[in-house]
Amino acid sequence: MKTYPAGKLPPAELGRLLDAYTHRHERLLVPPTVGEDAAVIDCGDRLLVAKTDPITFASDEIGWYAIHVNANDIAAMGATPRFFLSTILLPAERATPELAESIFRSIHQAAEDLDIAVCGGHTEVTYGLDRPLVIGQMLGETTRDRLVRSSGLRPGHALLLTKGLGIEATAIIAREKRAQLLDHGCTPAFLDACADFLHTPGISVVRDAQVAVQAGRVAAMHDPTEGGVATGLWELVTASAVGAEIDYHALPINPATARLCAAFELDPLGVISSGALLIGCTADSADAILAALRDANIAAAHIGTVRPPSFGLQLRREGHLTPLPTFPVDEITRLFA
Repeated sequence: MKTYPAGKLPPAELGRLLDAYTHRHERLLVPPTVGEDAAVIDCGDRLLVAKTDPITFASDEIGWYAIHVNANDIAAMGATPRFFLSTILLPAERATPELAESIFRSIHQAAEDLDIAVCGGHTEVTYGLDRPLVIGQMLGETTRDRLVRSSGLRPGHALLLTKGLGIEATAIIAREKRAQLLDHGCTPAFLDACADFLHTPGISVVRDAQVAVQAGRVAAMHDPTEGGVATGLWELVTASAVGAEIDYHALPINPATARLCAAFELDPLGVISSGALLIGCTADSADAILAALRDANIAAAHIGTVRPPSFGLQLRREGHLTPLPTFPVDEITRLFA
């Protein structure tokens, strides 16, 4: 019997299922589509932007992840996250009062930071789990003139990336594999700093998106999560039906991220990367957006240019073009196999 590997469904299979089973409705402006971050529903003078995403790799501060990962997808659509619901599944053998309270507390704290109202959900103790799971549902709002879609790229647009590769992966690796990394010679202080990537530079891109859309003509945004920045780029160009040329040497990566990935032979291009935001903008807006992000203390880089679809998605490295690597499964899943 054919089975799927851990991680996202293969894009072609997901696209087939969405084409076959998605309901159409006159008020559904952005239906489920490969590469789009959230659904958009017409509610008159406002657009309702809706997203659901689970947290499956992390176990520490899982509620914090759930708020920010879902809020990121709302922000990538040019919307403001407003309301949050969650389904919390606790493993039967570990469902202590302390665990339940820690998850509720981390959701509450993260929601307060972003002025989001936690408005409902469901919690239960479930058989067959080896770790808690949180499935988040975020609702946001925007207007038609502020809506940003992943499908807005056109040849000649600039591609920007905030913060860098593997921010979320750095925090997860440091938190989940601490003992092994200490054996590799990492110091406790170094691992504490890596674990704090969850907060600094942080996995939220809500502010990144707000600054970008205020500073220049943003055509598309996308929040790279599972499969890393490489998969995020693939989803972005697929949604827009374009190609892109990516400058390998412009891709920002923190030395700490590079070190942790190297310890487990993971490719930083393919590790989960919440905390980075891919921004497509008109070429004449790129400098203004980069300057505004710098003024907001958000690191960002110009990493590539949108090309016609016949160009494909290619990586320029040391003067040579090669296809951008693809990652059917997030690199970090190899840590939990």
